[in-house]
Amino acid sequence: MNEYFLLPLASLPFPNINPILIQIGPLAVHWYGVGYIVGILFAWWYAKGLAANARLWPNGVLPMKPEDLDDFIVWAAIGVVLGGRTGYVLFYDLARYIAHPLDIFAVWQGGMSFHGGLLGVILAMTLFSIKRGIRTWSLFDVVAAGVPVGLGLVRVANFINSELWGRPTDVPWAFEFPNGGPFARHPSQLYEALLEGVVLFLVLRILTHSRLKLKTPRFVGGAFICGYGLSRIFVEFFREPDQQLGYLLGTNWLTMGMILSTPMVLAGIWAMLTAKPVAQPQPA
Repeated sequence: MNEYFLLPLASLPFPNINPILIQIGPLAVHWYGVGYIVGILFAWWYAKGLAANARLWPNGVLPMKPEDLDDFIVWAAIGVVLGGRTGYVLFYDLARYIAHPLDIFAVWQGGMSFHGGLLGVILAMTLFSIKRGIRTWSLFDVVAAGVPVGLGLVRVANFINSELWGRPTDVPWAFEFPNGGPFARHPSQLYEALLEGVVLFLVLRILTHSRLKLKTPRFVGGAFICGYGLSRIFVEFFREPDQQLGYLLGTNWLTMGMILSTPMVLAGIWAMLTAKPVAQPQPA
């Protein structure tokens, strides 16, 4: 910590945005919650557009009915919330929740893991696709293509909440976060919003509409998983690790986010390398 005091304190003024968007009596709507809701709704709307565009699919055959995605949105929301909360408890603060198990249900206090939420949604997609007779990888692909928008919105909400901030730095765009000590820090939440949100969405958009990779099941889903993993590992070099975990294995750089994201990169590469286009029908 001593080296931090050598850093200049000059920084950009932190925008004083109320984390609560609107409050009526005891009911409060937080930017964080709005980010999740808008992200889920956008992914649903975007997936319906992809699933209805015959040009994007093998042999022009639509992979699912619009009402399938209408029904899946409930499954997705449950997967995100249960998986995200479970992942945070297991991966990031298990000792605390063993000591205070009722805090597991206090989701309004924060504490969601993307990696856990991803596993929850993957499980939901697998079960739902089997139940509806949909090609599982095609459901993965259409859902994954719209997810980055929600990721970006939630990271902006993290910035507004002054949480998950970056490491001390002297870059000219640093911020002194209200609860981040007297240090100018990387706005790592905004780095993640840019990479996981804007850049990843545009890459997937090129794959779906220009490269027509929805005709190659699991390629788009693999690109999403790999792209997120690479983005997260990169930003972890600028993000302050969770206080209760710190750096791992005696290093001053390895974090839990890196460890959890590395298998994602490998799985995404495998999915893209092994994806094969659906065979065209042979003429009679």
